[in-house]
Amino acid sequence: MLLVNNIKLNITSSHSQAVEKALKLLNIPRSRIADIWVYKVSIDARKGDVKFVYSVAAKLADPAKEERFKNKHKDISVKEEPELTFATGEKQMVSPPVICGFGPAGIFAALVLARMGFKPVVLEMGQEIDKRIETVKVFEEKGLLNTASNIQFGEGGAGTFSDGKLTTRISDMRCGFVMNTFIAHGAPAEIAKMAKPHIGTDLLVDVIKNIRKEIISLGGKVLFDTALTDIVIKNGQVAGVKTTAGEIATENLILATGHSARELFFVLKDRGVEMSAKPFSVGVRIEHLQSEIDKGLYHDLAGHPALPKGEYQLSHTKGDRGVYTFCMCPGGQVVAAASEENTVVVNGMSRHARDGKNANSALVVSVEPKDFDDDFTKAIGFQRQLEKTAFGLGGRNYKAPAQTVDRFLSGKGGINMKRVQPTYPLGVTEADFTKLFPSFITDNLRSALPVLDRKLPGFGAADSMLTGVETRTSSPVRIHRGEDYQSNIKGLYPTGEGAGYAGGIMSAAVDGVRVAQYICEKYRP
Repeated sequence: MLLVNNIKLNITSSHSQAVEKALKLLNIPRSRIADIWVYKVSIDARKGDVKFVYSVAAKLADPAKEERFKNKHKDISVKEEPELTFATGEKQMVSPPVICGFGPAGIFAALVLARMGFKPVVLEMGQEIDKRIETVKVFEEKGLLNTASNIQFGEGGAGTFSDGKLTTRISDMRCGFVMNTFIAHGAPAEIAKMAKPHIGTDLLVDVIKNIRKEIISLGGKVLFDTALTDIVIKNGQVAGVKTTAGEIATENLILATGHSARELFFVLKDRGVEMSAKPFSVGVRIEHLQSEIDKGLYHDLAGHPALPKGEYQLSHTKGDRGVYTFCMCPGGQVVAAASEENTVVVNGMSRHARDGKNANSALVVSVEPKDFDDDFTKAIGFQRQLEKTAFGLGGRNYKAPAQTVDRFLSGKGGINMKRVQPTYPLGVTEADFTKLFPSFITDNLRSALPVLDRKLPGFGAADSMLTGVETRTSSPVRIHRGEDYQSNIKGLYPTGEGAGYAGGIMSAAVDGVRVAQYICEKYRP
């Protein structure tokens, strides 16, 4: 396949115009082309000159001649399309594989195993998605937290209540498989062409349910309201699992728990599973008017119907600490993401339309294993202490502590509310973040805010709202695994974000596929 890149057109252009420009650059008759289509579209808003940037894919009628174009032009490349294959091995599997967690990694591991005939058993501590949504709604309206089913736990994992963002820095042939699977199960087809694809929380719900239905139709089981409580180990090998619904025999356990399965991490430590602390980040959610972000990115073209809601990804380094934005939610809202009683945790989400008045993102400071003496239990303790302190500052009723940027930068507590109205559903309480964070967090945030506002005017506006506390950016734990994806306990496969091998929906799903492929290639059903 040929890719014609860097086709820049104005924002009123059409896909057909991009295709025509690609044809001119290729300079071959249309009759020699079997197929041609828009592959990706992104936006270049640098220097105030907003353009759509297209990549156009073309397949020649004679694929063997595509190699001739390799060095024809700097914007033409030959893209290999390796086929993702699935195969089974020779060793007889005695008991069905068990998967702990039904987030992206667990979902895709289960789907691959089910398609290959292994009839996996999935354990999910939380509820199926429709019940989970109702449970989250009760918490948002009444402050009644279900510690087993919430924004962190339940069908779809924590990513369900985000933006359904599928952007990733990894380059893996499995990304296409994941994207096509989402589309086949109800996601909008246009996500395949977006440089920054997203599904939206509202649409992702049905996609997840449709994948679950396929897994069950192929003989798999998904057990909701069922927590993994212990692992049965015999002679250094997984022999089964203990759950709140009883014991299940298995020789293969995929741990796809997500980043908030703290109690299980301690169980694994007690069972001799090798683990260590890993870097993560903590901070706040920052909210600003989406219209101001659009102006900062698109300038005079802000609000043009052809342009999507403005997105950003910003960073600043001070000394050996990074400050950066994470999980940016255009037209979104801040959500109540606590999973333990008497704690406050914030996150962000958007629906597919991204039509909310505010934009928000995490604004966080990196922390390192050395901050916790390389002890992951201390890292978890650090997270918990921040969350408990935020609960106290919020009024001990699950309201979140908040501070406007002007007050935060001036060292004054409280809120100077003007244009930006906080969207955290349980309400906010005026606070002083110096009473929440250690000084290295507040110092780095104060250093970064003016710098990031210069990079993107409007980001650090005086009335932008800071809401705390954001602690679940990624897992504080890495569960060690070898090249065979197994931990030091044979048959135990640490997988996805909770185990420290992914960061986001796409990379977690890819890791789930990768581990499932290995098991398939080793065993036969």
